[in-house]
Amino acid sequence: MLIDHQPQMAFATKSHSISELRNNVEGLAKSAKIFGVPTILTTVSAKSFSGDIFPEIQAVFPDQKPIDRTTMNPWEDQRVVDKANSFNKKKIVMAGLWTEVCLVDPVLSAIDAGYQVYFISDASGGVSTEAHDMAVQRMIQHGAIPMTWLQYLLEMQRDWANQKTYNDVLTIAKDHGGAYGLGAIYAAQIFGGKEGK
Repeated sequence: MLIDHQPQMAFATKSHSISELRNNVEGLAKSAKIFGVPTILTTVSAKSFSGDIFPEIQAVFPDQKPIDRTTMNPWEDQRVVDKANSFNKKKIVMAGLWTEVCLVDPVLSAIDAGYQVYFISDASGGVSTEAHDMAVQRMIQHGAIPMTWLQYLLEMQRDWANQKTYNDVLTIAKDHGGAYGLGAIYAAQIFGGKEGK
């Protein structure tokens, strides 16, 4: 679930740079897409206040319209809960703006509803570093599991012998993985052929 990655929310995000946040959430969205992970997009008051979802997220899911709501907690919108339940999974991964409101609330709610919840800390952000960090602690105390977007991608790949997603994973890493991605490019130049871990 990608929650409220919108301009108005991003303007006040101070725990991460906006360029870093946009890079990370795009890498996360692409990761979910290549592994066929059912994905929910949400916005809050898109037309009246916060703006449309980041265009790079919409580009990954061009045919999916975000669920736009007014509640601070997406889990209080029945459409979001119904969509999550429709996948018939017991694990859910979330990232969102702001960590201390629109992420922490649905994380706690989903745990209370029986889900095992993972959250992507570097594809989320708060109005300050302290606000983000305290929300992260709160979610962990309640049983949520923190991850980074690159960790998510590589845990989904699991094995470099998985040729079905191999090239896509390397492309995402090269495009969004910073030094890790640069290392994959360098390995291809030095060793020729396929890059590896």
